[in-house]
Amino acid sequence: MLKPGDAAPDFEVPNADLEIIQLSDFKGTSGLVLYFYPKDDTPGCIIESIEFSDLEEEFEELGYPVLGISRDDCESHGNFRDKHGLSVRLLADVEGVMCEAYGVWREKEAHGVVRAGILRSTFVIDKEGAVTHALYDVKPKGHAVKVLELIKADA
Repeated sequence: MLKPGDAAPDFEVPNADLEIIQLSDFKGTSGLVLYFYPKDDTPGCIIESIEFSDLEEEFEELGYPVLGISRDDCESHGNFRDKHGLSVRLLADVEGVMCEAYGVWREKEAHGVVRAGILRSTFVIDKEGAVTHALYDVKPKGHAVKVLELIKADA
């Protein structure tokens, strides 16, 4: 698990529009919010993504663009974004490389069945590329507001 002060693992993955996004795109110019969510178009993920989208302008004004990450592909992300009017950029970590690097790929139990999946988690990264907040196993409702408050408190 990552903790505050750790260097954020680098990444290079496509977004819903097939543009390659990498951590170095943000280093030296802005901070970054990365939120990992289990699956496009599922109830908790809809709530979380809409809340981050609704607050995106406030995050941007503070210098913290928001990126959502799951293992869904670019087409799924595009459909999810368009269906729910999302404005945050969604990254496709199809191979799970980012999920492994950020420590969010875990075994989870649901209804007596154990399987691997994404542990809903959020990371705030400063403009030097260091993790300032590592929030694991978060609840979707109200989470975006809590992250925004953490960034404001750090300012």
